Amino acid sequence: MGWLLAMAALAGTGTTAAQALDPVEQRIVAEVKSQAPQALDLLRQSVLINSGTMNTTGVREVGQLFRTQFDALGFQTRWVEMPPDMKRAGHLVATRDGTPDKGKRLLLLGHLDTVFEPGSAVPMWETRDGRIRGQGVSDMKGGDVIVIAALRALERAGALEGTTIAVMFTGDEEDAGEPIAVSRATMRDLARRSDAALSFESSIPDKDGRTTATVGRRATASWDLQVSGRPGHSMSVFGANGYGAVYEAARILDAFRRQVVEPGLTFNPGLIVGGTEVKVDGAHARGSAFGKTNVIAGSVAVSGDLRYLDTAQRDRAQARMRAIVAQHLPGAGAGIAFQEAYPPMAVTPGNLKLLDLYSRASRDAGLGPIGALPAEARGAGDIQFVAPLVDSLDGLGASGNGAHSPNEDLDPASIERGAIRAALLIHRLTR
Repeated sequence: MGWLLAMAALAGTGTTAAQALDPVEQRIVAEVKSQAPQALDLLRQSVLINSGTMNTTGVREVGQLFRTQFDALGFQTRWVEMPPDMKRAGHLVATRDGTPDKGKRLLLLGHLDTVFEPGSAVPMWETRDGRIRGQGVSDMKGGDVIVIAALRALERAGALEGTTIAVMFTGDEEDAGEPIAVSRATMRDLARRSDAALSFESSIPDKDGRTTATVGRRATASWDLQVSGRPGHSMSVFGANGYGAVYEAARILDAFRRQVVEPGLTFNPGLIVGGTEVKVDGAHARGSAFGKTNVIAGSVAVSGDLRYLDTAQRDRAQARMRAIVAQHLPGAGAGIAFQEAYPPMAVTPGNLKLLDLYSRASRDAGLGPIGALPAEARGAGDIQFVAPLVDSLDGLGASGNGAHSPNEDLDPASIERGAIRAALLIHRLTR
């Protein structure tokens, strides 16, 4: 029961902090602490249910578990279905409508699914050395529980009255359903009716181990490079038949590496297939090729991703990449196509103000300041679909290690810390 010791140690840090909190906020903190065992038990129940994205039954089961919590708090809940051909479970939405004079309207984001599909890992809840191991325990069922624990503390302290809050826990964050315009339509609609969005993906420490939140995330896109060569006997390579598709692909990729690099930008060729004949199965990220060492390659296909900070950086990168592709070696040709996925969460004054308020709430609770995590330190996330519409802050979730691996774990005390910070921030935003 190492997590109990960790929470007991944390509880002893609040004496001086209480002086920075008004009486209502002190009660909110006390309610979070009094409900900490129930929060961890709720997390345990959710972790022991496999909810890999494609396990639609499991995703719905976790959604129903959390739905009962929102129902008990007086939220109006509903399940948003996805079209059958998308093969996704859908999303949980919980809302409450308040009064116009009650501060900001908030959108709180989480997700129900994990990367662990049935058979890839057996659901587990294991305590070892004061930490908890389990699939999705920090990414991001811990964050979902923080949302519920914070709202419960606010409700028990009488601080939810009159607030306008929407919560959306998606069922496919780890593998967003296509088309995005359908799978994220409800989220965007909720964002348009909100003043700020808070997302509870796991909290990532900076390089010095300090607590951070996320004010920016890089966009994700993909690119497909198709390269052609003039097949012929290998003895004529560099001559009448030119350089072939493999040399042309190598030229292009090396030029990308040397000429397109700038801070915050990455582009990764994740799949390459080349030879006389090439087949690529994009839906399953597989490819096959046939070729002989004495035949000049006639075709190469390369698929990669592109991550950028903002649309200006995207435009610069794509322009340079297209220019490089257009400079063909003799006997070769190439073309490149780009596809957008997650839009950028640009660092904005509004996002920075939310971070300042969050950090102030943390300091006032005696939990220390919160810094900004560099955008390059996170992958893609749901917050990016609403960040262009509303001030946004991410990384308000639990702290753990090994996300997406069989060794994913959680610092159990981070559930209480996260719920305290979130409850105080929500309270101050909605006053």
